[in-house]
Formats: sequence, structure tokens, C-alpha cells
Amino acid sequence: MPAHLIPSRRGLSSDDPIFALHGEAQARKAAGDSVVDATVGALLDDSGQLVVLEAVMDLWRELTALEVAPYAPIAGDPAYLRGLVQRHWPNLATAGSACATPGGSGALAVSLRTFLEPGQALLTAAPFWGPYGTLAAEAGMRLVTVPWPEAGHPLDLAAWRREAEGLLAAQGRLLVWLNDPCHNPTGRSLSALDRAGLAALLTELAARGPLTLLLDLAYQDYTREPAEVAAALADYAALGAAGTVLVGASLSLSKALTLYGARSGALAFPWSRDGALQAALSTACRGLWSNCPKAPQSLLVRLMRDGKAQAHLAAEHRHWSEVLDARALALDAALRAEGLEGAPWQGGFFVTLGVSDPFGVCERMKAEGVFSVPMAWGLRVGLCGLRVADAPRFAQALGKARVR
Repeated sequence: MPAHLIPSRRGLSSDDPIFALHGEAQARKAAGDSVVDATVGALLDDSGQLVVLEAVMDLWRELTALEVAPYAPIAGDPAYLRGLVQRHWPNLATAGSACATPGGSGALAVSLRTFLEPGQALLTAAPFWGPYGTLAAEAGMRLVTVPWPEAGHPLDLAAWRREAEGLLAAQGRLLVWLNDPCHNPTGRSLSALDRAGLAALLTELAARGPLTLLLDLAYQDYTREPAEVAAALADYAALGAAGTVLVGASLSLSKALTLYGARSGALAFPWSRDGALQAALSTACRGLWSNCPKAPQSLLVRLMRDGKAQAHLAAEHRHWSEVLDARALALDAALRAEGLEGAPWQGGFFVTLGVSDPFGVCERMKAEGVFSVPMAWGLRVGLCGLRVADAPRFAQALGKARVR
């Protein structure tokens, strides 16, 4: 059978490494082992059960047959697109140029097909969400990275300038994926000064060729700093409204509404009403998946018309943000108690711990029954699944693994 595959499709792994680690942890747990599993990328309560927001499920149960069964428009229900954009920028009257996508992953995939040619490269910050590399490779493209700032340090604008100028010179255009605020996997956001410096740089460079900034937004509802998140979104709105840089957003219901399996999101350029851009987005949808599920779009439309449901959802977001904050503080304190660097967190589901030999450390921690995700930059720790009570054991296992 491998002979039937073209060469580029041979030798691929059939299992995502994060899901493989999670599966291993769950198998150990099922066998009776005591396990701390910080590999998970979905929000769990302290009993290990998936958190499903009540405000969302109440609306889901109200959906009628005609809100679920028919095809949605290929580009998505306009009311859904407008509502999803308004969850991030309430003052906007329209979604601009936009299309519905199967989650944030679909939005990222469409952006590659729309703004780059095969063989070209996009720019993003490292560490990054692992599937960025898969999405780029599947489109025949490369990732070029600049460093995400360390805690307490400014953005390396010189590195951004160097890599952005190089890509503009080589390919005549630039696509930037920026996961801010509530960066995955560090849990930290850019400062206002960093955002201003980056906006000024991108505005300057846009004179050299088409420059698209895509904000990958997924975790902004889960933060200890909601005012800072709002300020960041306002700053990006100002950059988009200026019109020199094409600013868009990858939006998703997965984390925000705990509708992971509904596969619903959008790629939106709220400050553009360009007909050619809208046609390109719609055509990409038709060529990739045609129509996205109607039910989650109907649900969001209901949500945006129901003030009581919105208040309920906001209260749930506050509660789970407080849970994540408590977990982050517990892990930070436990790490420092072991003489290790802490884990500063501002928002999202993860933190990244800098270690040398992360893959070796991960294996040694597994021997202690403690699971995390190794990356080139360190260990990704899922606060979304790590209980406060498990923080000391995690820190102890990390300390032991690092000194071997």
C-alpha cells in the first residue's frame, strides 16, 4: 500500500504527539498508577472532567431542527460572523470581509492559501502552537520565527525587523501570525509598549509590499487581566482601522464556548470590505470544506441576542479564569519552593517552563508519573488540567528530572 502514496505522504506519524502523550498518561491511570497529566489542551475541573459551560449548553438545547439541519451559507451566516467579531470588538457594526471556518485551525489554513504562494514562508513567534508547523507544511510553506519575549523583557524588535525585511525582500509579501493576547503556550501577553513598537514596525514595512497581520485569538476569555486584554484588542483595532496593514483575526468557539467538537470559527478582516478579499475567502471555503456546521453558528446568533445568557457566560468565564489563576499561582510557588524558575501567567490554558533537554526531562518525569509536553523551547504545562493540589508533585518531579 505505501507504493500508492506519493513520496511526500509516506513515513508520516499517524498520531499527534500531544494526544499520544495524553493517551499514555490515561492508560497509566487506568492501570492504577497515580498520574499527574498536564498534557491536556482542554479545560478540566478538579475531578478531571471536561468543563462544559452551562450558559452554552442551555442555548444548545434550545436549538430547533431548522437551526441545526440545513446547510449554512458557504461563507457562513452573516449574523454569526458579525456576532463573533463583536465578541472581540463590540463597537464594530459588521464583520468586514469574513468567512466561517472549522475552528481556528481552518482560519489559519485559509490565510495561508490566500496570502502566500507555495514555497513561501510566514512569520510567527516562538514558542508557538505545534500545529502551526503542520499547517504550513501541508500548504507547502515554511515557518520563520522570532522569539517571544521572556517574562519581564521587551519584544526583540531588531529580530522582528531582520526577519520581516528578509521575507519581504525574498517574496514581496509578508504574512504574520500573532497569538496575542494570552499567548499559547507561554501564558503571557505583549505589553502595551511592545504592541506599539510592533505596530510601528509593521506599518513602516507595509510600504515595501502587502503585509497581513493575522491575530490568532483563542484564550482571551480566560485571563487574570481582562482590562489588559481589552486594551490589546483596542490597539489592534486601531492598527486595522488605519488600513496600512491588513489586520485580521482567527476566531474560534472551541475554548471560548467549550465547543471543541463543534468545529466552528471564522477568519475575519473586520476593517476591510474589499470584494476581492471576500471572494477569495469564499472560494477557499468552497474548495476546502464547502459549508461549516450550522448548529454552532445558530447558537452564537442566539447568544448575541440574549443579554441574560451573555451575563451567565461572562460569570462562568470569570469563575474559570480564577481557577486557572489559582493553578498558575500554585505552580509558580511550588517551582520556586524547589529552587526553580517560576511560571508567570497572564492568561490562557498553558505556561512554558524553560529547561535544557526538554525531551529527556519529559521522559524522566514520566517515570515519576508526571506528564507534560516537550517542545524545542521547554515544557508546555497545561494549567487547564493541572490541579492546585498537583503543583507540588509536578515541581518536585521537574526538579528531580533536571538534576539527573
